[in-house]
Amino acid sequence: MIQIIAKLIKVLNSETEPAQISLAVCLAMIIGFTPLWSLHNAFVLFLALVIRVNLSTFIIAWGVLSGIAYLMDPLFHAIGLSVLTADFLRSFWTALYNNIWFRLDGINNSITMGSLLVSFLLFVPVLLILNLAIRKYRTHILTWVEKTRVVQVLRASKFFQAYQTVSGWGGRS
Repeated sequence: MIQIIAKLIKVLNSETEPAQISLAVCLAMIIGFTPLWSLHNAFVLFLALVIRVNLSTFIIAWGVLSGIAYLMDPLFHAIGLSVLTADFLRSFWTALYNNIWFRLDGINNSITMGSLLVSFLLFVPVLLILNLAIRKYRTHILTWVEKTRVVQVLRASKFFQAYQTVSGWGGRS
C-alpha cells in the first residue's frame, strides 16, 4: 500500500502532463466500474495503450476503482435496470439485442449497463476536476513542500545524492 502511494506521489510530482494522468484515471474508471471481460473494455484498454496516458496511474486507478465498483454495484444495478426496462426504450434494446456485438458486450446486464452509464456520465467531470486538481497541487502544494527547510536539507545531503545515482540502476523510473 505504501509503495502504491509512493508511486502515485511520484507520478504527481513528475513531468507528466496533468491531462495524461487524469485521462488515465478516467479510462481506468470505465474498466474498473464495468465487468472485466467485455468488448468495450478491450477497446478502452486499446485506447489506454495507444493514447499517451500514464500507464502506472491507469493500473493503480483500475485496481482502486474495481474495489469501489463492488460497493457501488447496488446503485449500478438500479440505474441499469431502470434504463433497460424503460418502456420507451424497449424497441431500441430489442434491436440492439438482435445484434451479435451487443450480446457479446453484455450491456443487457443491469450492472454492466448501470456501471457503463455512470462511468460515461462521470468521465468528463472527473477528467476536468482531476486535471485542475493536479495543476493546483503542482503550483501550490508541491512548490510549498520543496521550499520547506526539511526538504532542502534532505536534498543537500549526501544520502539523497547517493540515492539519486542508485535509483536509476534498477531499470525502473
